[in-house]
Amino acid sequence: MISLEDLKPGLRVRGILPDQPVTVVDISWHGSQAVTLIYKRADGQPQTRVLYRHDEETLEPAVERQGQLFDADGALFRIAAEAYRIHLAHLFDPVLAVHTSLIEPLPHQITAVYEEMLKRHPLRFLLADDPGSGKTIMAGLLIKELFIRGDVKRCLIVAPGNLTTQWQDELWFKFQLPFEVLGREAFETAVSGNPFQEKDFLIIRLDQAARNEDWTTRLKNSEWDLIVVDEAHKMSASYWGAELKRTQRYRLGETLGQLTRHLLLMTATPHNGKEEDFQLFMSLLDRDRFEGRNRSGEDVETGDLMRRMQKESLYRFDGRRLFPERRAYTVNYPLSPGERALYDQVTDYVRTEFNRAENLQSNRRGTVGFALTVLQRRLASSPEAIYQSLKRRRERLQKRLDELDQWRPDKGRADNDVDQSDFQFDETFWEDFDEATAEEAEELEEKVLDSATTARTADELKAEIEILANLERAAYEVRHRGHDQKWLQLATLLQDNEHMMDSNGSRRKLVIFTEHRDTLRYLHEKITVLFGRAENITIIDGSVNRDKRRAIEDRFRNDPDVHYLLATDAAGEGINLQRAHLMVNYDLPWNPNRLEQRFGRIHRIGQTEVCHLWNLVAGETREGYVYERLLRKLETESRALDGQVFDILGDLFSDKPLRQLLVEAVRYGEQPDVRRQLEEAVDNAVDRDHVRQLLDAQSLAADTLDLTQIQEIRADMERFQALRLQPHHVQAFFLEAFGRLGGTISRREPGRFRISHVPAIVRGRARERGTSVPVHQQYERVTFDKSLINPSGQVPADFICPGHPLLDTVVDLVLERYRGLLENGATLVDETDPGHEPRTLFFLEQRIRDATRRVISQEVHFVEIDTAGRVSLGGLAPYLNYRPLEDKESAHGIDPASVFLDGGDATQSATSHAILELVPRHLERVRARREQLISKTERAVQKRLTAEINHWDRQARDFRRQTQEGKPNARLNAELAQRRADELARRREARMAQLALEKQLAADPPVVIGSALIVPIGRLLGDRTPADIVDTRITEQAAMQAVMQAEIALGNHPHDVSADKLGYDIESFEPRSGHMRFIEVKGRRPGAATVTVTRGEIMCCINSPQQFILALAAVDRGQAAGPRYVRAPFHEEPDLHVTSVNYDLPALLERSEEPA
Repeated sequence: MISLEDLKPGLRVRGILPDQPVTVVDISWHGSQAVTLIYKRADGQPQTRVLYRHDEETLEPAVERQGQLFDADGALFRIAAEAYRIHLAHLFDPVLAVHTSLIEPLPHQITAVYEEMLKRHPLRFLLADDPGSGKTIMAGLLIKELFIRGDVKRCLIVAPGNLTTQWQDELWFKFQLPFEVLGREAFETAVSGNPFQEKDFLIIRLDQAARNEDWTTRLKNSEWDLIVVDEAHKMSASYWGAELKRTQRYRLGETLGQLTRHLLLMTATPHNGKEEDFQLFMSLLDRDRFEGRNRSGEDVETGDLMRRMQKESLYRFDGRRLFPERRAYTVNYPLSPGERALYDQVTDYVRTEFNRAENLQSNRRGTVGFALTVLQRRLASSPEAIYQSLKRRRERLQKRLDELDQWRPDKGRADNDVDQSDFQFDETFWEDFDEATAEEAEELEEKVLDSATTARTADELKAEIEILANLERAAYEVRHRGHDQKWLQLATLLQDNEHMMDSNGSRRKLVIFTEHRDTLRYLHEKITVLFGRAENITIIDGSVNRDKRRAIEDRFRNDPDVHYLLATDAAGEGINLQRAHLMVNYDLPWNPNRLEQRFGRIHRIGQTEVCHLWNLVAGETREGYVYERLLRKLETESRALDGQVFDILGDLFSDKPLRQLLVEAVRYGEQPDVRRQLEEAVDNAVDRDHVRQLLDAQSLAADTLDLTQIQEIRADMERFQALRLQPHHVQAFFLEAFGRLGGTISRREPGRFRISHVPAIVRGRARERGTSVPVHQQYERVTFDKSLINPSGQVPADFICPGHPLLDTVVDLVLERYRGLLENGATLVDETDPGHEPRTLFFLEQRIRDATRRVISQEVHFVEIDTAGRVSLGGLAPYLNYRPLEDKESAHGIDPASVFLDGGDATQSATSHAILELVPRHLERVRARREQLISKTERAVQKRLTAEINHWDRQARDFRRQTQEGKPNARLNAELAQRRADELARRREARMAQLALEKQLAADPPVVIGSALIVPIGRLLGDRTPADIVDTRITEQAAMQAVMQAEIALGNHPHDVSADKLGYDIESFEPRSGHMRFIEVKGRRPGAATVTVTRGEIMCCINSPQQFILALAAVDRGQAAGPRYVRAPFHEEPDLHVTSVNYDLPALLERSEEPA
């Protein structure tokens, strides 16, 4: 025990932390009974703690020894070292989230996450890649990577309502991230009343958060590590004259930026063609950089704040274009006489009711107008849809009339007695409706269509019911007689179009979109009769729940007998249908965004075929005439612009929405002047110059990936694949460590396990850690291989990987128990080294920080130092290739306390090497990137804020002059302008000071995390060392030269990487295939019977069996014969305690081949 008075700077003390000694940095006394202690952990991190007299009994000096004893249990040392490596897995696997997620990312997705976003601290970024590029995948990768790295513990997703469940599904099924969609009930169940504070992974609706003041207030009382906003362009603002108009969504965006360290905005349409609006949008990322108005009128450089990749610049790893061609066709069909008569009658009713609605209050007028547009769309959909809609509307209004008669038989009826609809139509309705889920939209349409009316009295209601009864009879007549030209057109298309059948005569899969459930059922019956098999057809509408929807999607994708998917727009949300490349729009939506979304269901990542879309339209109808003109124009511009017009459909009608044009066509389409105006509106919207202007605006600051860059990314990804931790390294560690903690795990199917008992200590620690997903007492199945999570016909398995609470808890416990062994050191044996001189292996951890002390970058290095003080790299995990010294063995006279000649300090040598060689390179890499970004921000902030300050200074001078002239309010305006200029000046000073701090980087001293004494096998065996080990270095050098020459002769580009100790000796690029080869070279003298392969080499092969080659070369008297190649030579994963395996050389040679 030591007293508080004994605590002096530099003293190493045990008892402050449970698992390691600490070094006293400074102490401050508080009277005579307490001190504030500043100390440094083993990893170099400073911390502070208050100590009282009663703490003295737990304190003791750390025993200082002359050198290290290296007497820790070697097996436990290796387990602790693996726990340390998996704890910092992202430092050893640069794309860890890729290897632990159920995705196969593309080149542009890799660069967005790992080159652009992860390198920014903090992240304030706009991801603006084209539609269909997989921005949700990129966001999921980012979140998963930051979560694994410990940089994100709380994340909020803000998305339009119709995308929230899609986000939830994608993040869970592809990344195992347990996000919850926030609903009203969460506020009732939250203990604090504020779920924003209690839940760490949340998804909220954009408009719900923007318009609900209570939600916004509670949101402001929360803090987040990362906020992601999808469809962020909806958070818009613009200038109206000199006044800045902020939408509610924009104000929400301003709030979100203040609540988080990292902010990611996502949209495919960042620019509406107005530079000023774009800069207002970008100010959500950096208020200072885009303050006020752009006084110079110049376009502002934003390339360092955003990334935009267009579809034409997106490629697969093999160099092929990512997206195939899109072709759209307009199919015009004539109405039969019966259909024409019905159309005229229903349209007259709709027009009359529209005119009557003009006399209603605005809320009821909007509600009735909405109901009438729904009815008109159903008229165009099918005889079944209009018949059922008219029937339901008549029955609902009749029920209302009967209720009125029973309720007030002797009194007059007031307006609100007739229309009892509780629906509220306001100026935000169409925005809300367009962003509602398909289920919500369908439900709302049914509710309003069946109840909204212009009738103000019972008599007016009765008259409307009579009209509806007549229309219903007419619709029944058309339906009953089969006068359906639209269906006949579709039937002809299905039977006669050449694209419907493949080259083998089999029917191709086809998606048919309609807007209404009645039409959906109608088409199901019609197609069943046409082809005779109902089982060929699947259906998705808003009534189908998420699980069933996924099952239907899976059946359509995988069952060859399912040819047709009939769907409402519910299938346009979150479902990937690229298994098909043919689509029919049986009904045309009045929101052009829906057209884009529907086509995007088949024209998306993974589609390899040319996509064909047929749009059915009755051009002789009023609204059909407008729509046909639009479609014909789109066809023309699509051919001229390589299909890009489909990416901007939602932006074409900026002055007047397409929906409004179609309503005007219904109401006034017979008037020649109105028709001309409608034609002009459509022509102007799809005018080539206008389309090009929109495309040019969207292509601002567009980034590209050329084929050379793609090849470099591919090579990097193949390197990372060979060196990854998941699944094999993680599995080997977990099986060993979990058993030592008392857990029970047994093998079941290949690569899958059952955990029958998770010990209480693990479950208790998980609760202490507060994991987002609980650790269970048992698991029916677990796997470490993501391809084995859900094999057909087997029980789904939990995926155990970094980030899973069970693995993270096991790592945490192992480090708590055994981390001290790393510091103590162990003695390990290198069975491939025939030498006699020992060496010391060091684990060195090093961090780079900015001036705020935030860690910007971190690295771990393994270095080995021999008795002469020579330093060499140890590789990725060298301890796995060295076995523990056995009890029966002795280190043959090695004194661990004086391994170095002349009593040199090994630890000091290792630290000096890191400071002189490793740290400067690390610091320079980080500094080069960071200074470039910050310097650009400094220049932009200085320029923009200075311009604003000058503007308000001039304003203040002008108002002061006006004050002297006696103009009213001039004094107040001068004071306000000067106050604004002074405030901006203070902001400029503060921001520039902050940026200066962020630019100042400093390197922490390297920290020795652990060390081991490495004893060569030659020292232990002496003269008994096998000959094939003794002459290894001579034979390996000759073999390496032979393999390098063989690779060059094949036209490949080999590089010797043996010094890096990666698990292979030669990295060779093969231009013919575009792939990397990882070649492990083994030279053997004549007569050798075995080949020794280290654990690291075996694991590298198992990670990349297609690219790993074992090269065998016979070497006699320093001359190597032509090498032989064995491809994918190893298949069995060694247990954690195995450090090397001896393979039968003749057996390997039998499987070998000439280099090719």
